[in-house]
Amino acid sequence: MTSSPPNSTITIVDNYIKGGSVAPSTNEYLDIINPANANIIGKVGLSGKCDVDTAIQAAGAAFPSWSSRTIKQRASIMMKFHALVQEHSQQLAELIVQENGKNITEALADVAKGNETVEWSVSLPLVSAGNRLRVSSGVSCLDRRDPLGVVACIVPFNFPFMVPMWTIPIALVMGNTVVLKPSEKVPLTMNYAADLFKQAGLPDGVFNMVQGTRTCVEALVDHKDVAAVTFVGSSPIAKIVSHRCRALDEPKRCTSLGGAKNHLVALEDCDTESAAADITVSFAGCAGQRCMAASVLLTVDEENSDEDGASFGELLVDKIVTIASKIKAGSGPGEMGPVIDKLSYDKIISYIEHSEQMGAEVLLDGRKWKKDNGFWIGPTILRHSSLQDKTIREEVFGPVLSVYSVKSWEEAVAIENDSPFGNAASIYTSCGGNAEWFTSRFRASMLGVNIGCVIFVVVCILCE
Repeated sequence: MTSSPPNSTITIVDNYIKGGSVAPSTNEYLDIINPANANIIGKVGLSGKCDVDTAIQAAGAAFPSWSSRTIKQRASIMMKFHALVQEHSQQLAELIVQENGKNITEALADVAKGNETVEWSVSLPLVSAGNRLRVSSGVSCLDRRDPLGVVACIVPFNFPFMVPMWTIPIALVMGNTVVLKPSEKVPLTMNYAADLFKQAGLPDGVFNMVQGTRTCVEALVDHKDVAAVTFVGSSPIAKIVSHRCRALDEPKRCTSLGGAKNHLVALEDCDTESAAADITVSFAGCAGQRCMAASVLLTVDEENSDEDGASFGELLVDKIVTIASKIKAGSGPGEMGPVIDKLSYDKIISYIEHSEQMGAEVLLDGRKWKKDNGFWIGPTILRHSSLQDKTIREEVFGPVLSVYSVKSWEEAVAIENDSPFGNAASIYTSCGGNAEWFTSRFRASMLGVNIGCVIFVVVCILCE
């Protein structure tokens, strides 16, 4: 951290308030680190409570005029923003590669998936239309959706563009104003997007951004003029944010999304070639830093083996190891980038070491990717002998796949349902009846068949 912004050519990311850049009142900045080489590529402001208050006041002042526009007028601006994102997708993706570490293909997908939600928001003039129902003689009931006011959007580092777009375009088209708190680890992407909002014709003050850490988050959650909070991050922080919103004298609406531990179950009748390739992409894609990544693979070995005595599970896992071992470090298509920072690197390494101590077999060791600079961990596959191993139960948030063999379908379902996380579960099988058996018993909220990342777009309609 420095006490003032340095005089250099590196990028300085300040707050974005009323359509312009505003330095934090603290005059303090944090280094922005390229995770591939640990180089400093910029400085991001560390805002105080008064900076957050200034941004909220700007959003509040812009709300009456913005909300009084027709939803069609608001959607037309978002349509222009959508076009600008398409035009500047390469520039946005290159920023994501620099500050997050994704390979260029993943970065472009980050932008494209975020822009899909922008595109969906343009349909809100039709989707959000209210209803009138005659409920009795001379009595009608009117259902309509009105904007709430100022919406705070707090997002993580792993998808610098896509996750902010889960909230921002929808909140804006519905007539709300927004204050975004991006991750201090990846502020460059949304700083660029703020300029695209301005080019699209978004009035000053309708979209604002405050840079910083915990102080910003607490100030946004506690502020009396914030009508709703959306949060995406780790489960412990998600619980704190949710509880804090409810515990206020005037509780506010809150969508708080936490972590995950996604289970994949593979049956002997699955297409092992396809499953192995898909599972590898799921656990190693984006360096495992996504809440929908495969975390645990449960192979159901029902006493059958090949002529060499290898079980189905061993054969499948061997294929996954073979595919994953060919992945190279880098930012090009098909390569795998680093994890976000040293804190994450050390945490992931500690999980692998713990599993070794618990008796797990390291089938593929990503620690061999260690470099002097950058935070590189390669795909890692662990075969566990105990369900008490914390790596098989907790969110690692890295390119680590835990493998465990079970003898029955019931045992596989029991393990998945015992998890405190409930994001996703998937079954690999060639039989529709088998797929139905598992998907009707899994308790996770998003279920898949023959797919490693069970991803659906998350949207929040922020209105009354």
